[in-house]
Amino acid sequence: MLVAAAVCPAPPLLIPDVAVGAAPELDAARTACADAIGVLAAARPDRLVVVGPAAEGDRGPHHAGAVGSLSGFGVRTTVSLGTGEPQSRRLPVSLTVGAWLLEHARWAACPVEGLGVDDALETARCLAAGREIAARAPRIALLVMGDGSACRSVKAPGYLDERAAGFDAVTARALATADLGTLAELDAVLARELQVAGRASWQLLAGAAEGAGLDGRLLYEDAPYGVGYFVAAWS
Repeated sequence: MLVAAAVCPAPPLLIPDVAVGAAPELDAARTACADAIGVLAAARPDRLVVVGPAAEGDRGPHHAGAVGSLSGFGVRTTVSLGTGEPQSRRLPVSLTVGAWLLEHARWAACPVEGLGVDDALETARCLAAGREIAARAPRIALLVMGDGSACRSVKAPGYLDERAAGFDAVTARALATADLGTLAELDAVLARELQVAGRASWQLLAGAAEGAGLDGRLLYEDAPYGVGYFVAAWS
């Protein structure tokens, strides 16, 4: 059963080595992520699964010890997903950021594994995947990586789309209240048009949380760089 979840954004700029001079702009987000991960540790899970969007070659399970690299962002930083033997393929960016957050929090509460998810995965399959993860151990925790719309301003990666703020507001309220029904009903087509990277991961969370009776708290919400970022803790 799912006993706790943390929802965090996945921009590489969360990692100070990547952000360099802009690092202070996301200090509040980093602090909120650390607080959310603290909620996971306090739940004393048997296993933590880090979930996030991934390109085609990076989808599927990633075992403990898998390594993520930030060389594509101009730095030589590497991070490991928990403790274990490195695997041949590298972590996707979202799980690399998640692994960095865990290292930064000195995670040692339980074993860790990862799952790279197609951000276009159909809702029914997302919910089913979440239920499957929740059934793996008596006490499962999730670290759910993913961003909101990338269309919140004219300088955003997807330029300004007037629908973006409304989509992100609905998502933020659902994450704040652990509203599984609203998360499950997020429009996958609209999410794609708004370049939302977290929709599939949030719907996987909704499936995993069915019957768990968790409460939610929104710890951070903002749209720096025109992209919606949310941090939430469920317990």
